[in-house]
Order: sequence, then C-alpha cells, then structure tokens
Amino acid sequence: MTKKQPVMDWQAIKAEIHRRGMTLTELSRRAGLHPSVCRKVPTVTHYSAQSAIAEFIDQKPQDLWPDRYPRKRASILDTAKYPPVASQKAALAADGKVAA
Repeated sequence: MTKKQPVMDWQAIKAEIHRRGMTLTELSRRAGLHPSVCRKVPTVTHYSAQSAIAEFIDQKPQDLWPDRYPRKRASILDTAKYPPVASQKAALAADGKVAA
C-alpha cells in the first residue's frame, strides 16, 4: 500500500495563508480558537485548527494531512464467526429469581 502524499507541505500552506493576507494567529482568532493553535499544527494534531486552515486556503484537511486522517474501511462482522451475544439483562432476571 502506497502512502498518500500531502497536496502541500507546511511551508507552502503557510505561504498561501500569507499570500491571501492572513496570519496564522489571526486565522486562529477568527476560528474561535486559542491564538497560537494554528501555529502548532505541524507538530500537534488539532482537527479544528486543521479544518480552519484548510477551509481558508480552499483545500480539504484530508488532502493537506493525509496521515492524520486515515482512510476508513468498512467493518462488516461475519455472523458465523462472531455470533450475537445474549443480553446481560436476561441473566439479571434469572439471578434475581435464584436469590429469592
């Protein structure tokens, strides 16, 4: 399986934000976040900040940080291998009768 490469690296993201006349601090404030959180995105996973940055530069967060957004696979359980379990509440009623 090949690893998906990001559309832009951090320097390009930062340059695009500055080219559009915004700073990371002001972008954080306008998104309602702590002023320094957008500057920490390269080292800290913060989904709200990543979303604000991606929206501002017209990208998807999954395209900018593909390693932070793993592709989900369908999870269908095999009922032959994993049969339905009995309800635990049914056992409580039986225990109550035994104790009485």
